[in-house]
Amino acid sequence: AFRVFICSLAFAISVGLFISLTIFLGAGLISTHLMKSPLSVYALRVLAPGLLIVAVMAVIRGYFQGMGTMLPTAISQIIEQVFNAVISIVGASVLFGIGTKAGEKSGKELLGPAYGAAGSTLGTVVGSLSGLLFLLFVIFIYKNVIRNQLKRDRTQNVESYSFLLKALLLTAIPVVFSTAVYNINQIIDLTIFNHVMESQGYVEKEYMALQGIYTGKYDTLINVPMAIANALGTSLVPSLTAVVTAGTKKQVHSKINQTLRTMVIAIPSCIGYFVLASPIMVLLYNDSSATPAHLLMAGAIVVVLYGLSSVTNSILHGLNYMTTPAKNAAAALGIHLVAFVLMMTVFKMNVYALVGGNIVFALAMSILNLLKIRKVSGFKIDFVSTFGKPFAAAAVMGIVTFGVFRLFDTLIGGRVIPVCISLIVAILVYAVVMLKIGTLSEDDILDLPMGGRILRISKKFHLLPAVKVEE
Repeated sequence: AFRVFICSLAFAISVGLFISLTIFLGAGLISTHLMKSPLSVYALRVLAPGLLIVAVMAVIRGYFQGMGTMLPTAISQIIEQVFNAVISIVGASVLFGIGTKAGEKSGKELLGPAYGAAGSTLGTVVGSLSGLLFLLFVIFIYKNVIRNQLKRDRTQNVESYSFLLKALLLTAIPVVFSTAVYNINQIIDLTIFNHVMESQGYVEKEYMALQGIYTGKYDTLINVPMAIANALGTSLVPSLTAVVTAGTKKQVHSKINQTLRTMVIAIPSCIGYFVLASPIMVLLYNDSSATPAHLLMAGAIVVVLYGLSSVTNSILHGLNYMTTPAKNAAAALGIHLVAFVLMMTVFKMNVYALVGGNIVFALAMSILNLLKIRKVSGFKIDFVSTFGKPFAAAAVMGIVTFGVFRLFDTLIGGRVIPVCISLIVAILVYAVVMLKIGTLSEDDILDLPMGGRILRISKKFHLLPAVKVEE
């Protein structure tokens, strides 16, 4: 395991360094000719070092995860997101001011937003660096434990690094490809969007402003619950692989069903975004205009669809069908591109085509993955338990949350208090209704972090559905 870690680390550093240098040195060409946004060069150059950092961090997280602990990964993710949020806001604000002053002197009106985007991107890089430093600290603390484990290991057959690299490439390439499609998908969309908007008579300032709303506000919010669902799904891959190797078909189906339970996070996020779209935009960005809120409302379902596609990717990896998500991603990308071009050129949906394209891609990916899972394992998804009950609980939550927000908005007003109270009420209402209608079994609750405590509290307050006793 440690040799695989070392081999993976060397591979990640090599590839990450190459790609970082390529992006940094080629930022001018990419921003001018590919993205049709020359001033994006600043954000690209700031982002470039982050690609190497993330590559190394992913390998270290994978090592701990493979050894059976998610704690270093979880803590590093929290640290990463805290630094990301703080530095992004501060960096964007400071550099926006610097860029605006520089733009006034040079006559470049968009230099302020371009510097601001670079400042926001700096948050991503600093956040990743903070997460990596924490992981390196953990390795330093446990270096003696790792060294003692290696000394006690009596394995006779030790694979060569050339063999490990080959195995790594055969395993990683399809995973990397299917993951890369998600990111390439957005790059292609934004490139097409800029070209089509330009051909339809919009000036750069107009379509870059719309793109900024999409990437800086809508996409940022959508990615938060998706990241949680993705992390949960990925964390279950090793245990699913173990069950597939040594378990029965019933146990495999049970583990797949447990993995799909991550939808209980994505679904309320979707409803919450739909109900509180405008208040959330006002709270986080002080933006009461219609477009950001409408984008978030229209794209709220993407949280569920992308979450499902990501989780089903993890399930297929756990079932040892490594190349299937890559093939499905390629097929979904093709379907998506056709739909997106039609939305932009025929229906002229403007920035809403970006959201529509996301929906088409994630839906196609989810359907293809579920069909393959059923074919190879015989698993049939329980739509009522996986989607029906969480959506029912989330619908009740949405109605109550909307009412609470309106009440406190009328009585108190302001940007912060009505939204914060509404979100607290939303969490409590969703949790209670979800438990009451039997969305999670006792075994499902026990599998959660602090599951035993949650189960005891649920029984104490009679939050679980009554069990019928047969005479």
